[in-house]
Amino acid sequence: MNSSISRINQLITIGEAYLKIAHRQKLAAKPKPTQWSKKEILGHLIDAARYNLRRFTEIHIKTKPYQVVDYEQDQLVLANDYQHVEPKDLTMLWVGLNKQIIHVLKQQTEKTLQLQARLPNQKNTNLLFLINDYLEHMEHHVKQIVDD
Repeated sequence: MNSSISRINQLITIGEAYLKIAHRQKLAAKPKPTQWSKKEILGHLIDAARYNLRRFTEIHIKTKPYQVVDYEQDQLVLANDYQHVEPKDLTMLWVGLNKQIIHVLKQQTEKTLQLQARLPNQKNTNLLFLINDYLEHMEHHVKQIVDD
């Protein structure tokens, strides 16, 4: 778990450093009208953090296997209107949510990492898989944001 926590911290540092110096126009630019801007990708990461924080905590208190619920990614990006939110506000929210995720991850044990979950496709898995899946997802999107 320590390596996952370390990696999340690294991604926060990388993303936050880039977002502090990036030009507003670059963050708001859409590669194509149907593609997300960097701000919208960051908004998507905020939604992912919110949903995964909920998963990482609810799995401890809900009936097992915990039923993982999908979320409407595109609709949430539009509904939250991330394109028109100040980059510094998005950054603060993203960092704060991930710091809370780190706090929750620090509480996990070998036993809790094996708590059972069922994915939306009805495949059975566990908390460790959900954490690793979140980390891979975050890595992918942070790379999209910081790569020019």
